[in-house]
Order: sequence, then structure tokens, then C-alpha cells
Amino acid sequence: MATGVSISQEQAENEESESAVVTARRQLERAAALLDLDPNVIERLKHPQRVERVSLPLERDDGTVEVFTGYRAQHDSVRGPFKGGLRYHPEVNEEECVGLSMWMTWKCAVMDLPFGGAKGGVVVNPKLLSQNEKERLTRRFAQELRSVIGPMHDIPAPDMGTDAETMGWFMDAYSMQEGETTPGVVTGKPPVIGGSYGREEAPGRSVAIVTREACKYYSQPLDETTIAVQGFGSVGANAARLLDEWGANVVAASDVNGAIYDPDGLDTEAIKSHGEEPAAVTGFSGTEALSNEELLTLDVDVLIPAAVGNVLTESNAGDVSASMIVEGANGPTTSTADSIFERRDVPVIPDILANAGGVTVSYFEWLQDINRRGWSLERVNEELEAEMLSAWTSVINAYESEDEISWRDAAYVVGLKRIVEAHESRGLWP
Repeated sequence: MATGVSISQEQAENEESESAVVTARRQLERAAALLDLDPNVIERLKHPQRVERVSLPLERDDGTVEVFTGYRAQHDSVRGPFKGGLRYHPEVNEEECVGLSMWMTWKCAVMDLPFGGAKGGVVVNPKLLSQNEKERLTRRFAQELRSVIGPMHDIPAPDMGTDAETMGWFMDAYSMQEGETTPGVVTGKPPVIGGSYGREEAPGRSVAIVTREACKYYSQPLDETTIAVQGFGSVGANAARLLDEWGANVVAASDVNGAIYDPDGLDTEAIKSHGEEPAAVTGFSGTEALSNEELLTLDVDVLIPAAVGNVLTESNAGDVSASMIVEGANGPTTSTADSIFERRDVPVIPDILANAGGVTVSYFEWLQDINRRGWSLERVNEELEAEMLSAWTSVINAYESEDEISWRDAAYVVGLKRIVEAHESRGLWP
């Protein structure tokens, strides 16, 4: 394996703090260079159509008022309504929302869904809010975004710090303002009010499906495959459990407090996810304790970073020993780390394909809401499997038709062709 890259501390800090929008634009430019595309369309795709910034006054339980800031970035709607999550996190900012909205545009295009990309959130630590405060903040956020969202315009979904309950409050607030129940304004709701079965598990399920197919592509038997999962939250835990069920050997997992390792394999069903019980991973007995950083460099067949962005960087990419990386989180690999993995011939299966199960089942939920007819969990999982395999085949075809491109480039080629075609067909408003 290659050794780590020697860089200065300042270079490492700058690279590791690379914003989502910078990474997204670099990835766009790289993929566009592979194709004979209209440069004017590519220039348009570097920028969001709109970024909404709102102030959210919240009366705390003690009677004081605190004002929070919320954002909604809408990147591109040439193929359909904007689609993307809402996150509650203290590090939410405009650049992050714009970058993530760009990835949502590519993700929807790769999956051939009739959506464009959006992303939003509130600059807040949800752990410091009571349940009532979180509900009041969510309802106020829905009111402030009312003019720029809607079931045929922009459809939010849960993300970091938000969940099905949050989406239920958001949908109810919007519906009360509109004077009619409008379940299609958000996805990721509880099934009892129009949500879809299987939505919460969908991103992890798609990561597992893509990991299985990638192993098959590289003639790596799944029952002989060792896997490390960084981030045992909704995505990581569901991916790990499904891969474990299919015969893979999940040897390491982590949460925000640290990691555990067992070369003989973890009992993924016995380990509580971060959402089920925070800090349960490091409290699991009979395993070796590791740091999150050490997990990333374990000698395994597949590494699944499924926590947050920018964890694979210039400073640690040379030390990653995994034979393949499947991105469960959004933007876990910086552009410089991507280049290092490419030079080392380490395949990186990108987030815009691997974790696209979430937006795909959100699309199913949207269809169910529009038609007022629910689907069974079995149908949802069958439809998701079919959509993921179709997208995987499209990306394989692009990967094999171009000379020496990465899997990320191949996914972008698939998505960009569809987006640019739609822009050229619709034209530019004078």
C-alpha cells in the first residue's frame, strides 16, 4: 500500500475544511471535461437558482426569545421540483447548503428521478432544544419557507438532526397555512400521515445493494468480504445489518465517541445504532476499542464512511488500507483525497449513487401522496432494488465506455448528460 502524503499542517487544515460547494464544483468541472457539453449550461450548474435565508425567532421554554438562522438552497429544477433534506446542526451554513443541493441534483439525475436538487437547514444544536422548542422552531421554519416550497415546487425531507416527527410537524404547519392537508409537501413522514414504509432504512439499504454489486463487479465474494463502517447511525447501521445478513463480515463500526473492532465479525443486530441508543457502539463488550481515525485505516476489503463529510482527506488518504470505498455519507471524500485514491487504484463508489436510496424512496412516497394510495414495505424494497440496479448498470456502462475514469466521474457522466439534455431541450428564458 502507498504511504501517507507529507503535507504541512496548514495545507491539511485547509484541505480538510474544503467546503461542500468547492468540492461539488471541482467534481462538476472534472466530469464536464470528459464530455462534449455546452459550457454555458455547465456554468449555470455551478450556481444555485436561489438561496433563501430566514430568521427564526423562537420562544424558549423559560420565556426568553432566541433568533436562529435558516437556509434553503435550490440548485436546479430543470428535470422537476427541487428535492432535498433539512438538517438541524450548529455548523449549517449557506455554502454547505449550496454544495449539498448540487449533489442532490446529480443524485436525482443519476437515479433518473424527476427532481432537481435542494438542501436546507437551521443553525442550531437540536440536542439543546426541548421537544416543544424543536416543534415550535420547525413550525416557524415551515412558515418562513412557505412561499418557496410546495409539492410541485420544493419537497423537503429529514436529514441530520431531523426525523419523521419533524417532517410531520412541518407538513402540518404548511397544511394549516394552505387550508388543506398536503402530505406531498415533505417526504420522510410517519406512514400514518402519508409517509412511506422503508423510507428511514432506504439510504442504508441502497449502500448495501451497491456494495454487494460492486463486490460482484470486482469478483469479490460477499461471504469473503470484510467491511468497516464509520458511523453507525441510520445509514451505517442499516447498511451493516443488511450486508451482515447477506454474508459479509462487518468487522468494525463507530459512532461519534469511537470505534470497535472484532476480526471475527461484529453482531450488527446486537449493537444499537446511534439513533436507537447514543454511544451504544463504544459500550459494546468483547471488542477492541479504536479511534474513528484508526477505523479509517483498517486493512479491510470495503470501507464505508457513513457519518459526516470530509473524513477522507489528503492527510489520511494514503494510509487508507481498504481495497474499495463505498460512500454512505454525503461528501465524505475531499477532491484531493479522491485524486490520491485514483492514483492508488482504490475504487471509490460515490455518494450520489450509493446512498441514493433515500431520495428514491422519497420519490415513491411523493407518488403515494399524489395518488393517495400507499405501498407495502415489500413493494417499496422491490422497487428500490430495481431502481438501484438500473442506476448501477448505467454507471457501469459509462465507466467502461470511457478511458480510465473513476466511478465518481462515471456517475457524473450519467447524471450530467441527462441534466444538460433537459436544459438544451427547455432552452434559456430570455
